[in-house]
Amino acid sequence: MKRWAVLILAVSAAVVGVWAAAFPVSFYTDFPAPGRHWVSTLGPYSEHLVRDVGALYLALLVLSVWAWRRPTPDAMRVTGGAWLIFNSIHFLWHMLHLEMFPTIDKIGNAVALGGVLALSIMLLLPDRVTPRGGRDHQ
Repeated sequence: MKRWAVLILAVSAAVVGVWAAAFPVSFYTDFPAPGRHWVSTLGPYSEHLVRDVGALYLALLVLSVWAWRRPTPDAMRVTGGAWLIFNSIHFLWHMLHLEMFPTIDKIGNAVALGGVLALSIMLLLPDRVTPRGGRDHQ
């Protein structure tokens, strides 16, 4: 399960990271999809800020791919910890600032950000102990 969780986080990091770092204006105006304006609703455009967000996600991508390729308990915990720091602050900020979004986007924010937050927490949970006393490092 943890390998699936870290893979989902890696894919989300790749999409957001490449989009924001390589195409900052498009990311600002069209994220998370055309017609949904989650970034541009929050304030004026800053190329620097959008590219920095892309770089952050690309760094999390590198860490996540490394953990996916070498799924040791320590790799999963460190990756989960890095994502948890980012996702908990990101989730909290958005949940406290939903008033400017239409209802569908409020729900979308909560589901998307809550989902990656839950995956971050999953990576921190202890491994299951198998019936033979070994560890299950999924």
